[in-house]
Amino acid sequence: MPTIDLGVAAAPAPATEDVWAELPRRIGLTLPELQLLAETLGAPLPFDVPAPPAPARSGLAARLGQSVSATQDEVYAEALGRLGDPTTALRRRGLLTGSGVDAGVGGALGLLASPSLALDLDVAVETQRARAWHRFRDDAVATLATSNGLVFELAWFTAAAWPAELARVAALPDETRLRAGLVPARLEIPWGVADAAAEAVRSGRPELVPVIAGDAALGTVLTALSGEARGRLRALVSAVSDEPQAIGVAAWTLLADGWHALRSHRAAVSAPVDDLVEIIRVEPADLAAELAPLLAGVA
Repeated sequence: MPTIDLGVAAAPAPATEDVWAELPRRIGLTLPELQLLAETLGAPLPFDVPAPPAPARSGLAARLGQSVSATQDEVYAEALGRLGDPTTALRRRGLLTGSGVDAGVGGALGLLASPSLALDLDVAVETQRARAWHRFRDDAVATLATSNGLVFELAWFTAAAWPAELARVAALPDETRLRAGLVPARLEIPWGVADAAAEAVRSGRPELVPVIAGDAALGTVLTALSGEARGRLRALVSAVSDEPQAIGVAAWTLLADGWHALRSHRAAVSAPVDDLVEIIRVEPADLAAELAPLLAGVA
């Protein structure tokens, strides 16, 4: 991914010259530690922290049992309460001292709060989910990522290391097993056909897919496109400014044999169908190239 020069003022800068090294620096932070550091710096985080759930003492939940989501919220709140005192932990690690926040951490959190380009990534693989926030300004990148909302990884580096970091986001868990699938390495079909076929599979009417496709072989592929899906990656790119934001979106789906990018485009004006989707096999290392046009477009 090429360096993007926006010609804007730098983010809050660390005190030392070598903080923004090409190779990423990473630290793990619990949510209370992250919140304390952000509050100390006056730097807002790139996500909203949900309020702790109130215990259900009346109504249906009290008589018939709580919903799954309510139970998960309580488990989350209980785990959060066991994380310990953030001030003590940060001082012990040297990240918070009498003179303030560690220079590298402070610079990274400052960039997260005042970027010129924002990239939000949401990755789900079977039962696992992770979210990452990447922020860019003046050849520097800061990232924040979590898979459980309790422990976060904060990293900072120059833009030269960004492609490798993006590939790291898209890397599949070690336990993910790939196999040969029925979806070819490259497929191009009308958006309407793809959408109607997916809806037929979701509604339990897969026998309609060949009719929608107009071809038995294509019907088999479209059925596999829904049946093999076991994960997805979504990326939202936006420019951060006082004016209306420019936004770009990219989407990948995880099929039996790995990631496939979904790329929409319009066919020639003379074609009978002008809204098409290209479904093409990709690797984690391809994510930077996938996002580069979006980053350049919003910049």
